[in-house]
Amino acid sequence: MADPSSYRPKPGQIPDSPGVYKFRDEHRRVIYVGKAKSLRQRLSSYFQDLAGLHPRTRTMVTTAASVEWTVVSTEVEALQLEYSWIKEFDPRFNVKYRDDKSYPSLAVTMNEEFPRVQVMRGPKRRGVRYFGPYAHAWAIRETVDLMLRVFPVRTCSAGVFKRSAQIGRPCLLGYIGKCSAPCVGRVDAEEHRALAEDFCDFMAGRTGTYLQRLERRMREAAEEMDYERAARLRDDIEALRRAMEKNAVVLTDATDADLIAVAEDELEAAVQIFHVRGGRVRGQRGWVTDKVEAVETAGLVEHALQQLYGEESGEGVPREVLVPALPDPVEPLADWLAGRRGSRVDLRIPQRGDKKDLMATVRRNAQQALVLHKTKRASDLTTRSRALEEISEALGLESVPLRIECFDISHLQGEDVVASMVVFEDGLARKSEYRRFQIKSFAGQDDVRAMHEVIGRRFRRYLREKTATGEWDEETGNGPGGPVDPETGRPRRFAYPPQLVVVDGGQPQVAAARRALDELGVDDVAVCGLAKRLEEVWLPGEDDPVVLPRTSEGLYLLQRIRDEAHRFAIAYQRSKRGKSLRTGPLTEVPGLGETRRKALLKHFGSVKRLRGATIEQICEVPGVGRRTAEQVAAALAAAAPAAPAVNTATGEMMEEDEPAASPPPGIRGQ
Repeated sequence: MADPSSYRPKPGQIPDSPGVYKFRDEHRRVIYVGKAKSLRQRLSSYFQDLAGLHPRTRTMVTTAASVEWTVVSTEVEALQLEYSWIKEFDPRFNVKYRDDKSYPSLAVTMNEEFPRVQVMRGPKRRGVRYFGPYAHAWAIRETVDLMLRVFPVRTCSAGVFKRSAQIGRPCLLGYIGKCSAPCVGRVDAEEHRALAEDFCDFMAGRTGTYLQRLERRMREAAEEMDYERAARLRDDIEALRRAMEKNAVVLTDATDADLIAVAEDELEAAVQIFHVRGGRVRGQRGWVTDKVEAVETAGLVEHALQQLYGEESGEGVPREVLVPALPDPVEPLADWLAGRRGSRVDLRIPQRGDKKDLMATVRRNAQQALVLHKTKRASDLTTRSRALEEISEALGLESVPLRIECFDISHLQGEDVVASMVVFEDGLARKSEYRRFQIKSFAGQDDVRAMHEVIGRRFRRYLREKTATGEWDEETGNGPGGPVDPETGRPRRFAYPPQLVVVDGGQPQVAAARRALDELGVDDVAVCGLAKRLEEVWLPGEDDPVVLPRTSEGLYLLQRIRDEAHRFAIAYQRSKRGKSLRTGPLTEVPGLGETRRKALLKHFGSVKRLRGATIEQICEVPGVGRRTAEQVAAALAAAAPAAPAVNTATGEMMEEDEPAASPPPGIRGQ
């Protein structure tokens, strides 16, 4: 590990101008490329205290052994040079969008004497018209099969074309009317090229004019009593309309646009792109990438645009590019896109209408792609085993933690404080074991105290079930005191202890959890915390965190468990908040409808603040008179929370169970 101060440039050596910089490792390999409006400000940020850097950035600067830069005159030149260097050096710490597959496109080889329609993958070639990319090759073949009836363009390979010309007999498509058979001279090169150009015009979205022309010819044939030709034209029109239905109109202004959406977490990001041409979705593609540097959504968008349009020019770059976030400043990127297209490109965030609705669809696809990617990754047995082993080694556990429980606290400004407990066994979620808790002993934003209470409640219940009257068989779990309830045949709610408890938080939360276990005499359960800000793992009594590598499967599993606990807690807290809004004390005030209840809560922010307000302050809310204000104050005073009940025999606070909404059998949060 290198010390960044060993290669830090001297003060005043870095110019205060736009440029591109490279970090190299000890073997002179380029490991990171970046651009900056001010090289001095940007590079100085890398050489601050390591504790203040993002973990990925910290790993990069400690891996590097030198830094160098190139000054340019404008930010557009910096963008172009950055893309060129990323493509040339393939730095390991730059965001790289890699397809999990090769997306096919519909290609028309206009650079040949007799253009050919085919499915094509890989880099684009000069003189070839491309449409797509599509998600599946079979979708292209279905579309082409429908359109060959109207545009009988050649689809055969060069070998088949040459063979048919030699024997003077066309292939099967030529016999059934789905090829104009230029190989045997049924049409000449000029006529065949005209068919190919009509095919391209139709695929590019210019469909209305061509359909009107066919309909006019059909009516003329019917008037001339040439019913066979009229029927053939009718069938052609129907075939084209079926092909058009496969790409429904999504933008009524018939525009050309690419829509880009991003779904991300701390380690990975999924990008989805919809290609809209002529108002219709012509293709879709997606990427999933590791976030190997500290980058926001705007930065991910910028990298995606660079890699998407870096090789494109002309028609490959659409008139509009719609994104979820814009880099600051946006002008250099817009100018770069305009240079690739040769004309102005409208780069913006959709605000309303059809384009905003379509962007929401693209965003949902990105979220589903990220979830699917995580599910596939988590379902791999080898990966899960390696993750558990890495956690065991990093935390110094005696055995692999086959059962992990994670706890999270959720509240809204100190109101409706709740907690969640999620369970992962063998690296997979065990949702039937999830539990949720109400924090009734106090109200307020004290996550440490809430964590201490929740851990204590969970393990007090475990100890009570463990020491229940009667003996039980460890192998079968049978018996009145065992994990299985002899009356119902179901596992007891808190019967199984975890090997590892994970809390969402840093040192204070970890210390509170450890203290709760020590008070109960539980010394065979390990505790750790995962802090969101820097993704550091904290252990009880340790001053420094455990930093797992970014590529660690163990870190990925801990993050997934933490995120699931957070999701479960948030969902419960929202349901409690919604329930309190529907059945709270404000509903008992005569004449106070939903509109004024919402106005009161919006004005004061919470029921707690409203309870502490004076009648004069309540009267300041629009629509609330003095009489209503007095009734509101009286209702809130009558509904003030009572002190928690205390067991006089033991001195402990009494606990109540909170049943889940429509839970699976046996699930009730204590």
